Amino acid sequence: MAAHYLDFERPIADLESKIEELSKLSETAGPGAFDLEIQALRDRAQELRKEAYANLDAWQKTMVARHPQRPHLRDYVAGLIDEFVELRGDRKFADDQAIVGGLGRFRGQPVVVMGHEKGHDTTTRLKHNFGMARPEGYRKAVRLMDMAERFSLPVITFVDTAGAYPGLGAEERGQAEAIARSTERCLTLGVPMVATIVGEGGSGGAIALAGANRVLILEHSIYSVISPEGAASILWRDGARAKDAATNMRITAQDLIKLGIVDRIVDEPAGGAHSNSEVAIQAVGDAVEEELKAMAHMSAEQLRKQRSDRFYAIGRAGLQ
Repeated sequence: MAAHYLDFERPIADLESKIEELSKLSETAGPGAFDLEIQALRDRAQELRKEAYANLDAWQKTMVARHPQRPHLRDYVAGLIDEFVELRGDRKFADDQAIVGGLGRFRGQPVVVMGHEKGHDTTTRLKHNFGMARPEGYRKAVRLMDMAERFSLPVITFVDTAGAYPGLGAEERGQAEAIARSTERCLTLGVPMVATIVGEGGSGGAIALAGANRVLILEHSIYSVISPEGAASILWRDGARAKDAATNMRITAQDLIKLGIVDRIVDEPAGGAHSNSEVAIQAVGDAVEEELKAMAHMSAEQLRKQRSDRFYAIGRAGLQ
């Protein structure tokens, strides 16, 4: 897949274009003809990447969180889950591929894993409805959580959605009720649950899979009650002011941990998770493993109380 550059990455794109040109010239000029020049450009590009990603504002982080080459659920499953068996359907209406889940082994431990899948090209994005789940997706999530509790399996979720699907059919089939039931089931689970915001955590569509004992977030991910564009349209009747909304909504990982909405930030490689998916996926896996080990000896009642205390505390303490 061709590299996708965000607006603030244009200087990096220009350098990498020059690197590609020199690499092609070196093929005709002979081995090693431009090695020093190419290495110098690569070093400079890496410096620019580190500088750019060390100073991102909230809107730029929103763009990174939505990056089309950022790793998605299928990538995390492939990198972290062995013997994955997908389970489909809500046993009521249909199977919603915006939420994918099933059974597998996470570093040797049997788990239930699920999350939003956005897709990586036109075909898969349509198949997964861009990660925007319908009621049957959340009812499938409830079914999987019921099974996890029945067989005492930890639950791992990966959140990456702009929000629940707002279509007429979804509303007719009880979208709000399905989201509420999924959120309720997260909060009442008697097994450990770890959720990770790996991209865009939007509205109730995100919280329905994120009512966990521990909520992690990638360094450049966002988590919000509404999209910046939606907030700008409501507050100022001007979607073009999305950047202002993003800044004021405090949706970045760094803001959210101060507010107590998330529990841990997982560092991304220089240049974002999309620049080195393997490193990002393993970093998430290491963090999830640590959190699950910390909860391994907690009883069902202790897990429920910890989760309840965690969410009741949100909003009760101001910024330090």
